[in-house]
Amino acid sequence: MATFKHISSKNADYGAAEAYLTFEHDEFTMKPTLDENGRLIPREDYRISSLNCGDEDFAVACMRANLRYEKNQKREDVKSHHYIISFDPRDGTDNGLTVDHAQELGEKFCKEHFPGHQALVCTHPDGHNHSGNIHVHIVINSLRIYEVTLLPYMDRPADTRAGCKHRCTNAAMEYFKSEVMEMCHREGLYQIDLLNGSKERITEREYWAAKKGQLALDKENAVREAAGQPTKPTKFETDKAKLRRTIRQALSQAGSFDEFSSLLLREGVTVKESRGRFSYLTPDRTKSITARKLGDNFDKAAVLALLTQNAHKATEQTKAIPEYLVAVKKPSQGEKPTKTTPADNTLQRMVDREAKRAEGKGVGYDRWAAKHNLKQMATTVTAYQQYGFSSPEELDEACSAAYAAMRESLTELKQVEKTLNGKKELQRQVLAYSKTRP
Repeated sequence: MATFKHISSKNADYGAAEAYLTFEHDEFTMKPTLDENGRLIPREDYRISSLNCGDEDFAVACMRANLRYEKNQKREDVKSHHYIISFDPRDGTDNGLTVDHAQELGEKFCKEHFPGHQALVCTHPDGHNHSGNIHVHIVINSLRIYEVTLLPYMDRPADTRAGCKHRCTNAAMEYFKSEVMEMCHREGLYQIDLLNGSKERITEREYWAAKKGQLALDKENAVREAAGQPTKPTKFETDKAKLRRTIRQALSQAGSFDEFSSLLLREGVTVKESRGRFSYLTPDRTKSITARKLGDNFDKAAVLALLTQNAHKATEQTKAIPEYLVAVKKPSQGEKPTKTTPADNTLQRMVDREAKRAEGKGVGYDRWAAKHNLKQMATTVTAYQQYGFSSPEELDEACSAAYAAMRESLTELKQVEKTLNGKKELQRQVLAYSKTRP
């Protein structure tokens, strides 16, 4: 499942980007890792190449271009853009993806979608979490050094001119993600839908908060274990992760929105709706967390759909369709069990004896079914005579006549409503005229 990420940088030191790609850095502080002699530690395995830099170093080429076009001279200017294509860890074993092949894909992607920019393309065989995912870093100078043709994600004439800067808009990100998906499909790699929302939206900030919290928890538990004290839970959860777990528990038990909100309220969580969107307020916060930040599984449409599904399941489970109801009460010794049978004056469906025999019903059940069918036939005839009908045809004629009378009444009612509306309009016009009289 290849992912695509963008980071904009205002750092004027272009060499820092190359140093990050070629030397080891601490995953939490992002500072270079030094050996015992205070020297930088090179990364064990990587592939790196530069584009549109000529014979110069990437940093020198970028600074020369900035001076030539007098761009990126202010502190608040975005100096470079960093794009990361991270492939699925299974692509290496299942689909034969190698570091060299990933580097080729990254260079091709950079040439096609970032033409005219000085760029660094670097491929690492593993991520900081040691999951084995091959990923490609593409670092481009925000300044374009020569004119290019108009690409689908460009919407301004300046996006093609030399001396103008690269803009990473929402439309551009949508286009880049679709191109990454197409590239993975073409190369036979694993891929997820990058254009639609995720079921659980975990941002980079939340990811690093979980990593740092887990590290701190592990250290604290190690100290407690060494001191002989009881340890805390071994898994760290962020506030959003706890909220997701609470919402899931409430959704698994609730069958309606009122029940869902009451279950959340027991845990101190208040669910709110604003402009058709849900948000959740926890006790330790003053600002609600929107469902969009939690994931698509927690928005209004998904929650209401799951509640409807739960209500439907509960209805099916409580619906009883017994063929012959028997009282649950255990009879005392010498007493016959009390049977709950329908009233004799109610009409019921007849039993298909042949179908029941095919299902394996015994002789006793067949005798009861024969007697039951005879009783229902007698009850049906009695009901016909009671209401003045001698055959089903007469009943059908009476129903048709009643339906026709109802239709006629509706037609008359519509005519009356039309007359009333006309009189109301006349009354309104008369009142309007009376206001204009001197």
